[in-house]
Amino acid sequence: ESMHAYAANVYTTVIEELMKGKQRKFIAVEQEFFRLWWDMVATDTEKQQVHQLLQEGRLEFVIGGQVMHDEAVTLIDDQILQLTEGHGFLYETFGSRPQFSWHVDPFGASATTPTLFALAGFNAHLISRIDYDLKADMQKNKKLQFVWQGSPSLSARQEIFTHVMDQYSYCTPSQLPFSNRSGFFWNGLPTFPDPPKDGVYPNMSLPVTDANVHLYAQTMVANIKERAAWFRTGEVLWPWGCDKQFFNASVQYSNMDLLMDYINKHSAEFGVTVQYATVSDFFQALYSRNLTWEIRDSQDFLPYSSEPFQAWTGFYTSRSTLKGVARRASSLLYAGESFFTQYVRKHPEGSICKCKALEQLKSLRWAVSEVQHHDGITGTESPKVTDMYMNNLMYGMLNVKKLMASIIFDINSAKKNGEVYSSVYTTGSGKPGATDVDQYVVVYNPLAWNITTFVTVSVSSEEMSVYDELGQSVPAQVQSSVESQSTYDLYILVAISGLSYRKYSIKPLDGKQSAFIGSSIKYKRRDLTRADHQNQKLFPVVNNCYQIVFDQNTNLMHSITERETNQTVQLTQEFLEYHVNGDTKKGPTSDNYLFAPNASAVPVAKAVGLEVMSGSLMTEIRQYFFSNVTSQDYIYAVYTRLFSVPEGYDGKLLCHRIEQEYSVGPLELNREAILRTSTNLNTRQLLYTDNNGYQMQKRPFEAYVNNTVARNYYPMVQTAYIEDDTTRLMLLAERAHGVSSQGNGQVEVMLHRRIWNNLPWNLNNNLTLNDSSVVRPVIWLILGTKAATNTLYRTSALALEHRPVVIFGALSGYKPKLPSRLQRNTVDDLPVTVPPNLHLQTLSIPGWRYSSNHAEQVLSIHMGKQKQGDADFSRVLLRIRHLYEVGEDPVLSQPVMVDLKSLLKGLGSVTAVEERSLTGTWDVNTLERWKWKTAPYPGKKFFNSAETSEDFIVTVHPKEIRTFFVYFQAQ
Repeated sequence: ESMHAYAANVYTTVIEELMKGKQRKFIAVEQEFFRLWWDMVATDTEKQQVHQLLQEGRLEFVIGGQVMHDEAVTLIDDQILQLTEGHGFLYETFGSRPQFSWHVDPFGASATTPTLFALAGFNAHLISRIDYDLKADMQKNKKLQFVWQGSPSLSARQEIFTHVMDQYSYCTPSQLPFSNRSGFFWNGLPTFPDPPKDGVYPNMSLPVTDANVHLYAQTMVANIKERAAWFRTGEVLWPWGCDKQFFNASVQYSNMDLLMDYINKHSAEFGVTVQYATVSDFFQALYSRNLTWEIRDSQDFLPYSSEPFQAWTGFYTSRSTLKGVARRASSLLYAGESFFTQYVRKHPEGSICKCKALEQLKSLRWAVSEVQHHDGITGTESPKVTDMYMNNLMYGMLNVKKLMASIIFDINSAKKNGEVYSSVYTTGSGKPGATDVDQYVVVYNPLAWNITTFVTVSVSSEEMSVYDELGQSVPAQVQSSVESQSTYDLYILVAISGLSYRKYSIKPLDGKQSAFIGSSIKYKRRDLTRADHQNQKLFPVVNNCYQIVFDQNTNLMHSITERETNQTVQLTQEFLEYHVNGDTKKGPTSDNYLFAPNASAVPVAKAVGLEVMSGSLMTEIRQYFFSNVTSQDYIYAVYTRLFSVPEGYDGKLLCHRIEQEYSVGPLELNREAILRTSTNLNTRQLLYTDNNGYQMQKRPFEAYVNNTVARNYYPMVQTAYIEDDTTRLMLLAERAHGVSSQGNGQVEVMLHRRIWNNLPWNLNNNLTLNDSSVVRPVIWLILGTKAATNTLYRTSALALEHRPVVIFGALSGYKPKLPSRLQRNTVDDLPVTVPPNLHLQTLSIPGWRYSSNHAEQVLSIHMGKQKQGDADFSRVLLRIRHLYEVGEDPVLSQPVMVDLKSLLKGLGSVTAVEERSLTGTWDVNTLERWKWKTAPYPGKKFFNSAETSEDFIVTVHPKEIRTFFVYFQAQ
C-alpha cells in the first residue's frame, strides 16, 4: 500500500526532477522501498539515470540499510543483518558505499549505533530524538555536535562525529505567518490507498508566486537564523521534507527552486545563502572547518521524552508477541545460515539445489531485516502492518525449517517417507504439537561452544525411552504438560558440541531404561488477603547451585540461597498492573509509543495456587494467580524451573539458571502488566540494562517533576541486573521488555500492555494497541557474586537467544543410519568451537557477486557487466565478537588469539582470508575514516583500524567485532 500510495512515486518523480536541474539533490535511506521500486517499477532509462545521479553525487544513499532500524529494542545481530543486507545490494548494484547516517526517527538513541556505524566505515552520524529538556540545554550551549565514543572499550578507535538535530527535528517547519495552510510542502499529504484522480492532495502549500515569494523567503530565513544561533559554525542543516513527502517531486522542486533563487539573489539583504545539499555535503563543509570537538562518552540517549508527559517507554513492551517472534526468527536464521554453510562446504555433491536454498534463507533475511524498522519490532504500527510483519516472518521461518530438514535428510540419505516437518517453536512457548511414538528428533546447536541443555518434546504418553545415535540411553524426564491436559512434556538432556547436531530416538517404553516421571504435589490455594505472615511454613526446592524457598502460607517465593557462597537473598515476586487513562480530556494517555500511568502499580492477585512437579532432572514450580479465592480461571501464571545435571555432564550453565516462563493475558483494557521482583539487596535503586545485547548501561533512578515512573523505564533487550556490594541478581530475556527499578532492591519487568484511547491521531492511524493476546515470555534469573555472574551471563544470554533447533521426523519403516563410534571423530564432524569470551556472530554464505577489489567492482559496473548471474557460493562471511569489556573480568577480558585456519578446519582447507568492514563492503586496509579533531587528539589525520593477520591468526580485543571473507580450497 505504501509503495502504491506514495513510495514508488517518490523515486519515479524525484529521479525525473533531478535530471531536470543540475543544482537539485536528494537523499534516500531505506533500501527495502528502493529495492521494491528498482525490481518492480523502474524502467531501464530510470535505472541508467540512477547510476548517473549517484556518480554525480546528486542522489545519495545514507545509512543504506534495509530500514532505519529502531535503536531501543533491537538486538545488535539484527541491526548488523539489516545494514549488511542493504549495503550488499548497494555495493553489488552501484559500487556505492554509504558513509553517513540519518537516524532521525528512532525513539531515543543507543550507544551501540555510533559504534556499528563507525565499524561500517561511516564518517559521521546524525540523530534527532533525544529528551526534550536535554536537547534544549545542549541547544542553548551549542553542544549539539560532538565526537561520540559509544564503546568504552573501543573508545577513540571507533568514535564517530555526531550531529543532533535541533528542536525542529527532521521536518521542515510548516507554520506560515501569511497563510493558514502549512508551508513548504507543495505536494501536500499522500492519500491511502489510492492517489487522488485529480492530482489535488490534502494540505498542499500555497504555490510560490511573485506576490508571496518575499514573505516565504522571510519566513525561511528567520528560521535558518534562529537555528544558526544553536551551532558553532555558519552551516545550518535545513531538512526539506518529512514523513511521506516528495511523492510529487515536480511541484516540490519547482517551488523550492523559485524560493531558493530569490533568497540567493537577495543574500546581501538576508545575510543568508542557500543551496541544495546531501548529508555528505553538509558534513564535508563542517569537517573542512577543522574545529576541535568535545568528546561524549558511552552514555546513551534513552529513554526519550518529547514533552513532560510524553515518555516514549511504552514501546519497549508493545506487541510482545511480535517482539518474541522477531527474535525467534532471528535465532532460527542464525542457525540456518551456519547449517547451510557447513552443508555447502562439506557436501559439495549434495542433492539440494543451492540457489533455491539461498532463496529460502533470503526470505528470512528480508523478513528479519524489515521488522527491525522503528515502527516494526517497536509495536508502533497498526494491526494490519503487524500482520504483514508476522506473515513475512512465519513464511521465512517455514522456508528455513524446510531447508534444515531437507539438509538432514540429504546428509543421512534417508528415504523421504512420510511428511518430514520441523516444528521449531510452532506454538508460542516453543514446544511442537504432540507426535506419535517412535520418532526421532534432530537437535542442532548453532553456537560455537559445547552446550548442555534440555530440549522439550510434546509426547502422548508418560512411558518413554530416549536413545542417542549409538543406541545408548539418554537422561530424560516426562511430566504432565503445562499447556494441555492430554499431553506430556518430555525434557531430553542434550550435550552437543559447537555447530553440530545429534539425533535422538524417542520410543515407547521397551522394558529398558525409561525417562524419569515427574511427580506432582498440589498445594491448597492461598488467600493472600488473609495470609499468616507471622508463622511462615517454608519449604525448599534445591539443585546443586540454588535453594529456592517458598512459603506455603502464601504460595509465593520467599528467598533464594546461592549454595556455593551460602548467600541468601530474600526474594518475592508479584504481578501488578498500571492503570492508564483512555480519555484525552482527563489527562495524559498511554499508547503504542507512550507510557503514562495514572498512579503506582496495583497488585492483581488475591489468591495463589501452587503445584510442584519434581523429578531427578528438573523441578518445576507452577504458580497460578487468581483475582480472588473462588475464581475459576487464573489471570497470571509462572512456571519456575530448576535443573539438576547428572554426573558426567557439564552442567555449569544449566545449574546456574532459574528459568521462568510467564503466562500473561488477556488483560483488561488500559492495563499495563508488570512482574515485580523485590529483594533485600541494598541496590540504592540503581539498575543496569543493556544496549542491544552489546554493552551495559548504568541507570540511576531520577526524580522528575512529572511522569517519574515512566521516565525511569528502560529497554531490556537481553540483560538487566541489580546488585549490592556483594551480590547480583541478573535477568536474561528472549525478547525486549521495558524494565525499571521503582524501589530499593526492586526490579520490575513490563510483560504486556493493552490500551485504547480516544486521541484522534491514534484512532485515525489505528494505533490504539487493543492487544487481547496471551503472551508467554521467558526470563532466566542468575544470582551470585559479581565475579561469578560475570563469567556466566554473557554465555547464558546467548544460550537463551540461540537455544538448540529441534527438527522432527517420524521413523516410518526405516532405521536411520547410525554412525559408528569411529565415524564420530572424522573430519566431517569436527566441531567449530571458540573460547567462552568470544562469540561466532556470523557464519554464512551471503551469495553476493561483487568483487572484493573496489577498483574491479567499480569498473565492472561502469562496463555494464554487473548483470544478474548465479550467486557466489565460494565466499563465506565470518564475524567474531569479543563479549567482554576491558577490565570487566581478570581472565575473560583478555584479548584472544584465533587461528582461523584451525577454527574452520571442519569446513575445509582455508586458502585466503580478507578482513572487511562490518557490512563487508570495504577492505579494512583501504578504509580511511575521517578523524575529527578532539582535545586529546589534536592531530587531524585519517585513521585506520586494520591489524593485519599473519598466517590466518587474528587477535580479537575486548568488544571488537571482526568481519572476514573466508575462501576454501575447492573440493
